[in-house]
Amino acid sequence: MFEVKLHELGTVSEDKFTRVVCVCRYKGKWVFSRNIKRGGWEIPGGHIESGEDYLTAAKRELYEETGATKVKIEPICVYSVSTYAILCFAEIEELDRLPNFEIEEIDFFDTLPENLTFPETHRVLFNKVLEVKGFK
Repeated sequence: MFEVKLHELGTVSEDKFTRVVCVCRYKGKWVFSRNIKRGGWEIPGGHIESGEDYLTAAKRELYEETGATKVKIEPICVYSVSTYAILCFAEIEELDRLPNFEIEEIDFFDTLPENLTFPETHRVLFNKVLEVKGFK
């Protein structure tokens, strides 16, 4: 099991971020995606590409993994497992069809779903967003 460490914003330089993960809501429901290869429910996110800042990467990943075309993104904290990543909260305002990438489907939940691909990590990240945003 990997230990997820949470770090406050501003304590890790953005150039150290390798990934961005966005806990998302759409019309009052939590949005999770199902990766074709891994099969479980996941919080949308992925690698920050060369030349991208985390916000650009977040918007790209949200489009690729949920079909989000209009979204408000707020950074929550930095986290680390083996590398540093940034955790964000995203309020999706508009969804389009999923692009034909690695995501099989998305679904909408009232709480954290069962059958998570990365249950320990996803619980920590999801709960941190609930705490910071006052959803608890």
